[in-house]
Parts: sequence; structure tokens; C-alpha cells
Amino acid sequence: MEWNELMTKIRNCRRCSLCQSRTQVVLGRGNPHARLLFIGEGPGEQEDRQGQPFVGPAGKLLDNLLDALGYEPEDYYIANVVKCRPPGNRNPLEQEVDACMPFLREQFRLIRPAIIVCLGSIASRYIIDKNLQITQTRGIWVERKGCRMMPTFHPAALLRDPGKRVPLYIDLKAVKEALASG
Repeated sequence: MEWNELMTKIRNCRRCSLCQSRTQVVLGRGNPHARLLFIGEGPGEQEDRQGQPFVGPAGKLLDNLLDALGYEPEDYYIANVVKCRPPGNRNPLEQEVDACMPFLREQFRLIRPAIIVCLGSIASRYIIDKNLQITQTRGIWVERKGCRMMPTFHPAALLRDPGKRVPLYIDLKAVKEALASG
């Protein structure tokens, strides 16, 4: 499957009940040939309206951190575990994640990132380890199928707890250094 075909399949998805309440599908943003892939949980209200991930307050915070570290938009791609907004911004249900996971796997296959950063516990649990505790494992590298992965705090967590800003900054800096070293 090619990129445009995948995007069309995702846009037309009816695999779970989230399609009934969405405004639009949130595919991803950035460079689909990047070596760095950020994975979030799912779209929020702003993302659902605009059709882009991480465009609300948490996204603006993430963009500011990435800018401060010297990342360019072409350096990364951002996607979510689920492509449609769960009602009331609740966590996605297991069957909703299961419905979207083939799309995310295909995004992985096509992007072929060297590094994946899982933003928050939901993404980290579905991508790295279902028993992962983000407060205990954030910033620790994991290797899976030739790809380095790092769980870290979701930027929305920083909006609730500004004390998490420094750890997230440190993690994103470590990712930048890992990309630079090959």
C-alpha cells in the first residue's frame, strides 16, 4: 500500500463507533519520510475540528519545545494511536485502538522511522508495553524490531503539571542527540 492509498482508507474508515461522532479523521502531520515519529493518544477537540494532530494547547506546547531544541518540521511526523476523537476526550477503548492499529502499523511501515517517541501513557502502553508506567519509564530507550523507542510525558500533562516540562525537554533533547549520532 502506498501513502495516498493509506490516507484514503483512513479517511473512509468505519471500523468503530468513533466514526459516528467525529468531525473529521486526524491523519497526521509532518514529513512522512522522517526518521522521527511521534505517537500521541488521539485527537482532542481542536484536532477534530482542524483535522491535524497536536494543534490545540498541548500541540502548541510541543511545537514550542521542538522549536527550542532546533527541530525543523521536516524532521518528524506526528500521528496518533486512534485517528478519531473519543467523545468527551476520554481515553480510547481497546476495541477502538484495535480498529486503528492496522493503520498505525502501516504508517510505521511506510515512514520507517529510526526513532519513535510515544507521548503519554496510552501511546506508550499500546506501542511499547501494556504494563508500562510512564512516570517510572519515561526517558528510557527501548529497542523493538530495529527501531529505538522512548516513552515520555504527553504535552497535555505539562499543562496540568508544569514540573514535567523539564523531564520532557530532557527526553526530547536526548532524542535529538540520538538522531544526530546516527
